[in-house]
Parts: sequence; C-alpha cells; structure tokens
Amino acid sequence: MYKDDRDEADTAMTTFISEHSTRQRNSAGLPTTVLDVVIPVHNEQESLAACVETVHGYLQEHFPYAFRITVADNASTDATLAVGRRLEQELVGVRAFHLDQKGRGRALRASWSMSDALVLAYMDVDLSTDLDALAPLVASLMSGHSDLAIGSRLAHGAHVVRGFRRDVISRGYNRLLRVSLRAGFTDAQCGFKAIRADVARELLPLVQDDSWFFDTELLVLAERAGLRIHEVPVDWYDDPDSRVDVVSTAIDDLRGVRRMRRGRAADDTRLAGIKARMGRGRVSLPGLDEPLPQAG
Repeated sequence: MYKDDRDEADTAMTTFISEHSTRQRNSAGLPTTVLDVVIPVHNEQESLAACVETVHGYLQEHFPYAFRITVADNASTDATLAVGRRLEQELVGVRAFHLDQKGRGRALRASWSMSDALVLAYMDVDLSTDLDALAPLVASLMSGHSDLAIGSRLAHGAHVVRGFRRDVISRGYNRLLRVSLRAGFTDAQCGFKAIRADVARELLPLVQDDSWFFDTELLVLAERAGLRIHEVPVDWYDDPDSRVDVVSTAIDDLRGVRRMRRGRAADDTRLAGIKARMGRGRVSLPGLDEPLPQAG
C-alpha cells in the first residue's frame, strides 16, 4: 500500500506529541531508544557539525521519545571522525564510529545492525530534505501502519528545487525501476528513509550492495516480500556542493538493476515467509499505556 498524503500522518504524530511529550521526557525507567537517525559521511569535516547540531536541536524540540544520532564515518581521510567524536562528547544522544571501507550502504548496514532502536532512519549530511517530513515518516512506522517509509521528491505534494540534469536522471532512473523491476515506489534515491528495526533484521542480510544502490535493493526486496512502504512527499533543495558523482552512480545503479533482474527467482525463495513473520502491531513504548495513533 502506498500513500502520499502526509497530512493525516503529520496530524497523528503532532497530536500525540502534544499530549504525551511532557510525561515521556519526565518518566523514569525508559531506556529504550525509539529512533536512531544515521548520518553516513565521507570527508565531511566542514559540514558535519552544523548538520548534527541542527538535527539534534530539531529532535529535542519535536520528538518526545529517546533518540540517538549516529555519525557513520565511512573511510574519511580528513577530520570527519574527529568532528564526530567531539559532537559525541558535547551532545547527549550522539555517537560516532568509523569504517575503514567506503560506501553509504555499508555505513547504513553497520549502523542499523548495531542499533538497539525500535525505528531506524537515515538522512544525508547536506540536509537537502526539510526536517518537517520526519514526523510523518516515523509516525506510520510507530503506528504499525507501514514497514518502511521513504521521502519522495516525485510524489504528489513534493516541492523540489534542483538542476535540470539531476531531475532528468532521477526521473529516468525511477521510471526504469518501474519498467524493469516493477517497482511501485516513486523515488528510490532520496536520502531520507526509515525502517522498523524488526523489518531491518529480516531484510539487511539479503541486501548485497554496499554503495548507492543499497536503497533501491532494500526497497525492491521489501516489495517482493509483500511489505508496506509509506511515501512522504518532501520539500527538497539540491545541494550545489554535493559530492555525489551522478553519472558514475547511475552506471552503478544500472548494474544493480541488471543483477536484480537476473536474480529474481533466488530473491523470491529467500523472501518467502518474511511477510508472515512480520508483526503488524504498533511499536511498543515502555511506560506508555496508550497506543500510538494510527497514521493515515
């Protein structure tokens, strides 16, 4: 099931936050980390601090449950890790770790696999996506309404500012996914996604890619397993200083598409039973008697 109406999800989360934020923050014995936001970085010493401080401040103000921000440094050769370690000391709920090998997918796999949070998310360090999309992104997962949630720059209601070339490549790639892999989602590569931890534990061992195709592979496998993906239209502003090589990434993505087409039968065998094992209940929050509202 795919939904691009963020109003209901946003209202559900906003209402619940206003009713329960004080009690949640003042309650004792609530060690459970509800949300872990991963920021994968490679040589981002100049932009990392501002990003983490912005996200940390936003979550403190708008998210009433225990959260963590994980800086996933993948093979940086500058002072990125040192900046992450400093933020770890200065801000409560921030951690940083280093991987010797490069790859956004590798960083996400490592971060999510080690996390004890109930909901796992990630966002790009450039913060191109407006953070107000985080509430509807997380709400559908916490309510048990969806298994994964993705920000979409191509869904109805999204507002996007970016260059012509990037727009053409993005639209062309997502159209290719619909034709070749029968994808039902609209935007595979927006760097703003979340997944329930129980779902991640099932899917991550099946994802082979460790780079930019990781997102696409995760979503396609989720669809093939019969899992539910919630789409949130986002406000997104292109970062002119982005270090992503669009052409090189597109070529790698095409290789990934070809691999998934050839391996469809094997995927179906591996994915059998995942949907049956996935629970459909709300995320359980210790200390709260009321269930989370349904989103949508």
